[in-house]
Amino acid sequence: MTPSAHDPARQQVLNACVRLADRGFLAATGGNVSLRAGEGLFAVTPSGIDYYSMSVEDVCVLRIDTLEVVEGRLRPSVECGLHAAVLRFRPDAAAVVHTHQPLVSAVALLHQPIPVLDETARRALGEVIDAVGYAPSGTGLLVRALRRRLRAEVNAYTLRNHGLVCCGATMAAALEAVELAEQAAARFLREAIVRNANDGDLVSFALAALS
Repeated sequence: MTPSAHDPARQQVLNACVRLADRGFLAATGGNVSLRAGEGLFAVTPSGIDYYSMSVEDVCVLRIDTLEVVEGRLRPSVECGLHAAVLRFRPDAAAVVHTHQPLVSAVALLHQPIPVLDETARRALGEVIDAVGYAPSGTGLLVRALRRRLRAEVNAYTLRNHGLVCCGATMAAALEAVELAEQAAARFLREAIVRNANDGDLVSFALAALS
């Protein structure tokens, strides 16, 4: 296949997907990743394909403003609208990652913001991982729900019943945000368990599971 000028961005998306899948943050075909691919364009994962079998040519290239497909032989992710919404609102962000990682996804069920207390994590995430209300995945309703919560100083959001969205100035920064969000969620859950559990054995068991 003829090489494309967008292949470096597509390769970064592919590499990020493999890394996230190795960490257990993407499962089967769940979750998606995007990266700016030139003026007004972004590369995004296709829909319904296993990350370990995905190739560079499978990664789609879309227009940020219209979601028109410019390159790619497969249908783009059903969540491409989420990615485009973040990229439109945040011109300083180059990469967007949506995961279903375990601990953040657990907190997302509670629909509560996650305080970010570690200073290193604050630089990557902001002071809080904000909470976005429920809307069906892959819909304009979910895009609008996220768009209403977007803030320049917040780089991570839980989607109620639907995992995490992070952004970063680079793909490496977005991936770091994903890792730090999981750590912030672990701390949030540990503290909630200690506050609310009366059974000491239960507390010990739960803390061991989260360590």
